[in-house]
Amino acid sequence: MAAKEEFFTYKQRPLVRSKDTIYYGRMTDPYVVMMHIKSTKEQDGQQVADQISLQMISTDVTVPPDKMVIRRSERQGLYQALDIASTWLDRMERDGAK
Repeated sequence: MAAKEEFFTYKQRPLVRSKDTIYYGRMTDPYVVMMHIKSTKEQDGQQVADQISLQMISTDVTVPPDKMVIRRSERQGLYQALDIASTWLDRMERDGAK
């Protein structure tokens, strides 16, 4: 039996990274946020994300590709990107519950 894979989380949502792209949210939810790291900078001897492009995308496979992107933004730094992504997903959950 395969072991359950654990992911890093932020505000109880998983973060999955593949090279310069980070997916935030659960693929079983209606939306996730895709963050693309456009540039990095050196801080205390390590490379950290600097400029990040965000897209909230639908996980519904029946949605046409040109309608999958719901929101777009750019943020400076990973914390600001995660903060706005979390806000977007919180709002979509709240509004979807009505």
